Amino acid sequence: MSFNVLIVDDSNAMRAVIKKIIAMSGFKMDECWEAGSGKEALETLSHAWVDVIISDINMPEMNGLELVGRLKSDELYKEIPVIMVSTEGSAARVREAFVQGAQGFIKKPFLPEDLRKALYEVIGVGTDGEYTEGTTNADELDF
Repeated sequence: MSFNVLIVDDSNAMRAVIKKIIAMSGFKMDECWEAGSGKEALETLSHAWVDVIISDINMPEMNGLELVGRLKSDELYKEIPVIMVSTEGSAARVREAFVQGAQGFIKKPFLPEDLRKALYEVIGVGTDGEYTEGTTNADELDF
């Protein structure tokens, strides 16, 4: 199984680095969308479905914490897991990210394994990239 990812960072270079690290990590990525701010991320979500968002905190127009807050207040987007990636790794900043609704936080710089682990944890898959819990028999579904 592969996943659609949205990378949100105001630096083109950092978005490229994160995309490359995801590829190097072994994470199974299908589509990769990019946005330069929280505002652009919301515009991207209006026409693209993503399984997970990786977002910087400090960006113009709408920062990553504001983006998470907007996502969590929207019925359509509130279930999309968000991993914050930032050079700011103080306990207060990490706590603020989780209070806003982030499901993961990685301090820059990071290793490919760190990112893969965070991605798998927030999406709920095992180390092989496949769903491991909550498997349901098709006869048990009610739709």
